[in-house]
Amino acid sequence: MVAPIMEPFSFATSNALNFPVNIRIINLEGEETPLLFSTRIDHPEVQHTGSIQSPHSDIYVTVQVWAGSKLLTVPVQTAYKSFRNERRWNEWLSLPIYYSTLPRNAQLAITIWDVSPTGGEGAQGHAVPFGGTTLPIFDKENQVHKGRLKCRVYRHQPADGNDNSTTPAIPNMKKTFPRKSAAEVEDKGSDELELDRMEKLFKKHEMGEIPRIDWLDQLVFRGFEKRGSQAARSSLKATQRQQADPSNPSKPPKDGQETANDPSSPPLTRSSYQLNVELPKFDFPLVYSDHEYPAPPVSSLQHLSSSQSNIILKPPPEVHYGPGINGLDTDDDGGGQLIRVYDPEVGARDNPAESKHRRLVRSQHRNGILDKDLKPNAKVRDELNLIMSYSPTHTLTPEEKDLIWKFRYHLTKNKKALTKFVKSVNWSDLAESKQAVQVLGRWTDIDVEDALELLGPTFDNSSVRAFAVERLGKSDDHELLLYLLQLVQALKYEHISPQPGHDVSKDSSLARFLISRAVNSLMLGNYFWWYVMVELDDKSPDQGPENMAIYGKVAYDFMVELVKLPGGVEARRTFLRQAEWITMLSEISGKIKESNESMPKRTERVKQFLGDPKNGLVVIEPPLPLPLDPSVEITGVCPEETIVFKSSLHPIKVVFKTTSGRKYPILFKRGDDLRQDQLVIQIIMLMDNLLQKENLDLKLSPYKILATSTSAGLSQFVPSMSFQGIASKFRSNPALAYLKQNNPDSQGPMGLRKETLDTFVKSCAGYCVITYILGVGDRHLDNLLLAPDGHFFHADFGYILGRDPKPFAPAMKLSKEMVDCMGGSNSEHYRQFKQYCFLAYSALRKNSNLILNLFSLMVDANIPDIKLEPDKAVFKVRERFHLELSEEDAIRHLERIMDDNLNALVPVVIDKLHELVQAFRT
Repeated sequence: MVAPIMEPFSFATSNALNFPVNIRIINLEGEETPLLFSTRIDHPEVQHTGSIQSPHSDIYVTVQVWAGSKLLTVPVQTAYKSFRNERRWNEWLSLPIYYSTLPRNAQLAITIWDVSPTGGEGAQGHAVPFGGTTLPIFDKENQVHKGRLKCRVYRHQPADGNDNSTTPAIPNMKKTFPRKSAAEVEDKGSDELELDRMEKLFKKHEMGEIPRIDWLDQLVFRGFEKRGSQAARSSLKATQRQQADPSNPSKPPKDGQETANDPSSPPLTRSSYQLNVELPKFDFPLVYSDHEYPAPPVSSLQHLSSSQSNIILKPPPEVHYGPGINGLDTDDDGGGQLIRVYDPEVGARDNPAESKHRRLVRSQHRNGILDKDLKPNAKVRDELNLIMSYSPTHTLTPEEKDLIWKFRYHLTKNKKALTKFVKSVNWSDLAESKQAVQVLGRWTDIDVEDALELLGPTFDNSSVRAFAVERLGKSDDHELLLYLLQLVQALKYEHISPQPGHDVSKDSSLARFLISRAVNSLMLGNYFWWYVMVELDDKSPDQGPENMAIYGKVAYDFMVELVKLPGGVEARRTFLRQAEWITMLSEISGKIKESNESMPKRTERVKQFLGDPKNGLVVIEPPLPLPLDPSVEITGVCPEETIVFKSSLHPIKVVFKTTSGRKYPILFKRGDDLRQDQLVIQIIMLMDNLLQKENLDLKLSPYKILATSTSAGLSQFVPSMSFQGIASKFRSNPALAYLKQNNPDSQGPMGLRKETLDTFVKSCAGYCVITYILGVGDRHLDNLLLAPDGHFFHADFGYILGRDPKPFAPAMKLSKEMVDCMGGSNSEHYRQFKQYCFLAYSALRKNSNLILNLFSLMVDANIPDIKLEPDKAVFKVRERFHLELSEEDAIRHLERIMDDNLNALVPVVIDKLHELVQAFRT
C-alpha cells in the first residue's frame, strides 16, 4: 500500500507576528419587540433610554482584550455616529497589544453602550450596556480567527471577559434544549439552516476559496440581505407568539435572548441581535505559539557533589484561583491546583545533609598523616580498579569520590587514577583544594590522553591545568601536532583576560606553552597560526566577542615572541606571503563562481589569472612553505595544469612546482566550511598513528586538509578514481579490473600484484572501522575513492556522528564492489579483511579515552555536526566503541554489523538512486 502524499502546508506562528490586534466593527443586525407602554410606566428608569425611544438610536462600541479572567488592555471605542436607517459603524479599531504577546486564552470583550440620563444597573455615568459579546481570538484548532464573523449579542449585559464567559460570541452548540415541535423543525430547515449554509459560503468567498464574479455576487448579496431581514422578522413574530401562548410558559429562550422573570432585574424584551465584525486576514494560517524563553539561568555555584540527583523536592505551594477561573482537581475547601516552581539553583546547590556528611568523612583524612600509609584491602582494591576503568564520560558517585580521596596517596602510583582524583576533589573548599594540589606533585607521570582530559571545560583549576600542560611538554613536535587542533580549542577554557594590554602568557600556562613551542618549530608554528586565524575569522554568535578577543591576543603574543628569535622577522613575512596568495586564490574563485560562463571559459580565465606575472604566482621567490604542508616549499604554479571542477562551489585544482622538482597538486575550495573535514582527517591521522604503535599498518595515508577561514580551505589532491567512475568504465568486477589495468601480474593473485591487493584489503579494513566509529554518513560510490596503487580512502565528510541525509543508511559502508575485488565473501582475502577489521577495532577500543577526550575538547569548536547536539557528541562516539561489552563480544557485534551490511538491499538501492540523480544532473 502506497502512503498518500501530503500536500505542502504553510503557516505562521503568532509569536513571530509583531502586529497590533485590529478589529473592524461593521454593523448591528436584529430586532426586538417594542416595550409595552404599561412596562414603561412601571419602570420609569428605562423611559428615556435611547434604544427604547428609537430603533436606530445613537450607540457606540468598546473593545478590550481579556485573558485568564484578567484585563490586558484599556478599552478602545468607536467614534460617534448618527444613525438613520441602520446601526453601521464600519470602523477599524486598533488595540494596544500585539499578536506576538497574546496568550492562548485571549479573547475580545465587545460591549455595545446605550445612553440613559437616569443611569441604571451596570451604568458608567450616563452609559448603560445595550448588550455584549465575547469573541475568542484563537479557535479550537489554535488558529487566529480571521475575516467576517457574526457575534451573538446578549441584551442588557456587558461583555463578560472571564474564562467561563456568560456572553460567548459563538455559543456552545452542545447544549440540550427541550424537544422542538414539528413546526419549529420545519422553520429551522427552511430559514435558519439555509442562512447558516450561506454564511459558510460567504466565508469561503471572502477568503478567496470561491472565485469572484462581480455581477453575480451583487445579486446574491442583495437576495441574502432580504432573506436575512425576513428571517429576523419571522423569528421575532414567533417569539411574540410563544410569549403570548399561555400553554407554554416555560419555553426556554434562545441564545442571545433573556427573560424578564426576575423582578429585581430591569424589564427586558425578546431580542435577537448580532454584531458583524471583521478581523484581519493573513496570507497563511496564523497558529498560536508561545514565546520561547531562553533556558533559565543556573546558579554559578560550584557543584560540590553529585548528590543533586537524589534531591527530594518540597511540597509545592497551594494556589487559589481568582473569580472566573476553574483550577484542575480543585477541592471543596477552596484549595487550588498544585504547581511546581523552577528553582535555578536547585541543580547547583549541594544537599546540606550530604555535604555535612562528606565534610565529616573527609575531615578524618584531612591532615593526611595517617592516609599516607593507608592501603586498600583486596575488596577495596577491586572497587578502585573498577573506578579507574571508567571512561571519561562516566560520572562518579559521592561514595566513589570519598573512596578515592581516602586512598589518594596510595593512588599516586597509578597514572590512570589522576583524572578520577581531580574529579573527587571539592575545589571550592580551600583547605581541601590546597592539599589536593600538594598531592598532585607526588603523582607519577600520566599519559597524554589524561592530560588532554584535564584541559577540558570541566576542569578550571589553574594548578590542575598547569599540571596537564607540564605533561604535554614532554611530547615531541610530531606527537604534539596530532593534538594541536584540540589544544587551540582548549584556549577557550583558560582564564585569559580579554582586556587589552594584558600578557596572555601570564594568565595561561597552555597559551604560554603553545606559543613557546610554535615559535621554535616551523611545522607547529604554521598550523598553530592558521588554526588561530580561523578562530579569529569566526564571526558567528556561538564564538562570542570574548573568545575572539582571546585568540586575537594569542595571535599578537605569538608574533611578538616570533620576531624576538633569529630569523623571526622572515618567518613573520612568510605567514604574510601565505595569506596573500590564499587571498588571491579566494578572489578568483569568487569571480568564477558568480560568473555564468561555461566551464572551459572559467578554466581559461583562472589559467590567465595564475599565469599573469603581475600576480606573482608563476615564480615564487624565495620559495614559500605550503600552508597545507610546510615541509613542501613551492616555487611557482603550473597554469596549464589548472582545472575548474563542475560542481556548485567550482573548486580549483592548482598544481605547484616544488624545490624537490616534484609537482604538488592541491584543491582550493571557497564557500564551504572545511573545519569538519579537517577534524575527521586529523582523527584518521591520529588513529593511523595509534594502529602503527600496535604494529598494525593498514596503509591509510589520509590526504591533508587545512581550513584557511570559515568559508575556504585547501586540500591535497590525490590522483584517484571514484568507485562510481570505475563502475561506469568497467562492467564486471570494476575495482579489480581497474587495479589489474594499473598493476597487472599474471603470477599474482587474481592477475594482480600481491602488494597492490594487500594494500587494498588493509586500507579497506582501516577505513571501514574508522568511518564506523566516527559515524560518517552520506556514503555512496562517488565519495569512495581508489588510487592506482591500491590505496582505498573516503572523501567528503559532511555528515558525521551518525547523521545521514538518506533514510535507513547502514552503520558501516561495505559495498559489493569492495568485496568482489577481494574475491567475494568466501575468499581468503575477505577473511583476512575481516581479521584486520577486528584487530583495528580492538586496538582503537584500547585508546578510546584519548579519542573521546579529543572530541570533548571540540564541543565548542563550531563544527556543524557537533554543534547540533554538543552535549551528546562524545556519547555518540562512545556508543560506537561499545565499552560496556567485553572485547570478544564487541568483535562479535562488529562482525554482525559487517554481515548485515553486506547482505542488505538498502545500501545497493541508495547507490543506484545516487547514480540516477547524478546522471540526471549531468
